[in-house]
Amino acid sequence: MRIDGLSLESFRNYRRQELSFDPDCNVIFGDNAQGKTNLLEAIQYLSCGASDRAKSDRELIAFSAERAALSGEIFSRNREFVLRAELDRRKRRKLWVNRVPAKTAAELSGGLQTVFFCPEDLLLIRDGAAARRRFLDAALCQLRPRYAAALASYRRAYVHKTRILRDCDQQPGLLQTLPEFNERLVQCGAVLIHYRAQFVERLADIAAANHADCSGGRECLKVSYQTVSSVQEPLAEPAILVRQLRAHMEEHKCAELGSRLCLSGPHKDDLLVEIDGRDAKTYCSQGQTRTAALSLKLAEREIYKNASGEAPVLLLDD
Repeated sequence: MRIDGLSLESFRNYRRQELSFDPDCNVIFGDNAQGKTNLLEAIQYLSCGASDRAKSDRELIAFSAERAALSGEIFSRNREFVLRAELDRRKRRKLWVNRVPAKTAAELSGGLQTVFFCPEDLLLIRDGAAARRRFLDAALCQLRPRYAAALASYRRAYVHKTRILRDCDQQPGLLQTLPEFNERLVQCGAVLIHYRAQFVERLADIAAANHADCSGGRECLKVSYQTVSSVQEPLAEPAILVRQLRAHMEEHKCAELGSRLCLSGPHKDDLLVEIDGRDAKTYCSQGQTRTAALSLKLAEREIYKNASGEAPVLLLDD
């Protein structure tokens, strides 16, 4: 898998730029604030329809522009792909794969997959659970289209439920719709847990081997998946997970109404990373943190390669 060409228009600091790449290895260098990271961000966006650096697509559009466009010429699965994204400050974005409109961002991953490692990935170890969930979500959205669809549905239901809990004092009638959104969260949540557990099982073995190589065998990395307490076996079939999630949500019903918060579901999942039996988040040195984060990213790349038969494009920033 490789990217042969990239075209940018009003993307970040690029007014208009056309680039071509060597099929093997490319080194991009230059002064600070010239847009090196922005190029890698554009490639990542074309693989999954999202950026780790931006909260919304509007941040990717140049300050002086209303719209931005980026397209890439990709070679993967023994065929050529042209991926294109058009961003607009006032309208929904548009995505294409070989000039055919894409219904979801997950369709981009059929042509291009990337693994992006940057200095901010140190937060993958040191930050809270949300950073590690983002890592899982970003990886699985490229790997499993069904996961991407379930995640989008889960997020929509979560937003609706949060609003119901927040506003039910002023509008008690909203509580009548709560069971519908609870069921959506349970159904979609079971899919998320199922895929996350499978991914972490493979990730743990490969990351441990990577870390042993990096540390000369002196340290042992352990990665484990933490989810809802009622889920006894995350690798179980979704139908079983649905029943366990439903029971957990029922147990927390009163607490959710009292706190006005969604307290039950995989939106609170975490990835526990340990080195030599100690929590890496709390006890790791900066060097250990960097090695652990890199081991996870390289393991992600190996999982992609095993699943598709091709190694994804590896993007290394600084």
